[in-house]
Amino acid sequence: MKILLIEDDREAANYLVQALGEAGHTAHHAADGETGFAMATGMDYDVLIVDRMLPRRDGISIIESLRAEGNTTPVLILSALGEVEDRVTGLRSGGDDYLAKPYSFSELLARIEVLARRSSPSEASTVFQVGDLCLDRLSREVTRGGKKISLQPREYRLLEYLMKYSGQVVTRTMLLENVWDYHFDPQTNVIDVHMSRLRAKIDRGHKTQLLQTIRGAGYMIRA
Repeated sequence: MKILLIEDDREAANYLVQALGEAGHTAHHAADGETGFAMATGMDYDVLIVDRMLPRRDGISIIESLRAEGNTTPVLILSALGEVEDRVTGLRSGGDDYLAKPYSFSELLARIEVLARRSSPSEASTVFQVGDLCLDRLSREVTRGGKKISLQPREYRLLEYLMKYSGQVVTRTMLLENVWDYHFDPQTNVIDVHMSRLRAKIDRGHKTQLLQTIRGAGYMIRA
């Protein structure tokens, strides 16, 4: 998932961005309301995590403006204001869920995954399968022919993205933006290195090679 976190507490934001990254997601951070609103309207995100009390523009105002513009991106409100009245205000402003601080990261992660599934029916499947290769997005378990394959977090994100678009060419630019969160070409062989490692793990020892290089175009995974 691609997530925007609008949070003015730098330490809390750094922790959450890192934790979301380790969970296989891409998280962008805005430290104030105006910047957050601009990012939310200027880029596509699967979920927004919005603090209520922000400098320059409060979270409720951000959500109300997004909804007024027709933006339907799911919003999880994250706030120290946890009374019933506070939660009701947040939900009525257009928020989809409300989580009071302090919170458990595992609960936050579960909530944003539910929000993303609700908003994207085509993404609702928790299992991707190509031939005898299977990726379970809930348990994060990858198997081929019933045998478990151990992947590093980046390798998992790479495989998940490829399997999401199985049978289609995935370009290097698509991988840089969606797996590495780069919006420029770093002029390195980072994709080639990870692709080589991934190919060795999922294809070595198998007659059918699933991961293919499409010369001059990108990569494709197909049975």
